[in-house]
Amino acid sequence: MEEDKTNYSYEDELKDSVQKFERMRKNNENYFFDVIEFENIIDYYIESNNSIKAFEAATLASEQHPNSVSIQLRKARVLLDRGRAVDALKILKKLENIEPGNHEIYVAKGTAMGIMGDIQGAKKMFDYALTLDSDDTGNILFSITSVLQNLNYYEYMIPYMKRLIELEPEFNAHIYDLAYAYDKTGDFDSAISFYLKYLDNEPFSDSAWYNLGIIYNKLDEFEKALEAYDFALAINSQNTFAIFNKGNILCSLDRYAEAIPVYHEYLENEPESFETLTYLAECYEKTGDFVLARKYYHEAIDLAPEFADPWFGLGIIALETGNPEESMIFLRKAVRLDDENPEIWYMLGKAHYARDEKKAALRCFREALKLDIYYNEVWTDIGRIILYDGYISKALQYLEKAYKIIGDVPGLNYLLASCYLHMAVMDKAYKHLTLALDADKEMFREFHDIFPHHIFNRKIKKLLESYNIR
Repeated sequence: MEEDKTNYSYEDELKDSVQKFERMRKNNENYFFDVIEFENIIDYYIESNNSIKAFEAATLASEQHPNSVSIQLRKARVLLDRGRAVDALKILKKLENIEPGNHEIYVAKGTAMGIMGDIQGAKKMFDYALTLDSDDTGNILFSITSVLQNLNYYEYMIPYMKRLIELEPEFNAHIYDLAYAYDKTGDFDSAISFYLKYLDNEPFSDSAWYNLGIIYNKLDEFEKALEAYDFALAINSQNTFAIFNKGNILCSLDRYAEAIPVYHEYLENEPESFETLTYLAECYEKTGDFVLARKYYHEAIDLAPEFADPWFGLGIIALETGNPEESMIFLRKAVRLDDENPEIWYMLGKAHYARDEKKAALRCFREALKLDIYYNEVWTDIGRIILYDGYISKALQYLEKAYKIIGDVPGLNYLLASCYLHMAVMDKAYKHLTLALDADKEMFREFHDIFPHHIFNRKIKKLLESYNIR
């Protein structure tokens, strides 16, 4: 009961001090506050993330109490919060001479150095701070790890966090923070290990399950990622990030029918998400429901007309349903909005080819290859045009020139091998086919229709057999 009175008295006193300070600012007057009052006011504004008022209070406090170390230290912290590390360091160097054994000064100096990019200098200050007060090691370590986390120095944060866990093993939040740090440094195995350790004690943490799902997704362990997202959603059905990521994984696994209700669930919470509307439309497109696919593509366009993907999707549907003229309207719009997407250029080329506009198709294919030289489907389609439309002799000069510039790209080598085979230049055909197979033998399946078996000689057949291709 006595403790409740004390807590209430402190809160009441703090409220009075803050109101007095606010009144002074509003009336443009100047009141006196003692050191403790100012400490409480500054701390209140810092904790409230109100850096402007915290700075005003710290400035006035340092004027009224210029010799107070605690006030000057708070002013330095406020300056650090505002990114003014150089100004903070000037104050901290003076305080260092006054109270050389105050670990808070060195933690603040380390923070300033970290902000300035001198992480080794920061680490030196932090390590020194830890030697000054063995009775307060836990709080010092917590301050250091908080600073390093806020400054994104996760690699340097990890050793301090390990020491903190050894000192305070009962605080599961430290394990969570360590797992997060390992994730940020790319040590996913360690991150998983510590998230699972954290979840042993806190199994109903949807954020931990969600973060675990993200890591599994990065590692292409999609089933584990889906399981983690399902746990997160079982705990918190409103975790929209988990819903969205689950839908994306199902979509990437070509499980479009399963992704559809997940995207609908996300849209119930975020109805203005034009990206999700586009993904949903693509799922309907992939499952053959072009009516609903068009519906959601158009809804996405209504929300974000400058977003290229739904225009592209409508172009794909038009092309797949045998309407290349309509397809070109949508695809041209898409390429104007995003001319650095090789897939759009490729599909625009296919639309031109469907209209028997071969030169225009080849121009689009070349644009696609400028953006992605390893775009295999483009190389195969170029090959079909060259072979089926009788452009081999004209194309070879261009292809050889391209080969000299870009080198051993598998798609280009397959194409050159096919051209030389059709021209019966077997030594060059063998050379380019060998290079192509060495780079990516599985890709031969994509080019098999431009390698008719009847033109193979014995040497070419043996080459293919050596790669188990028959």
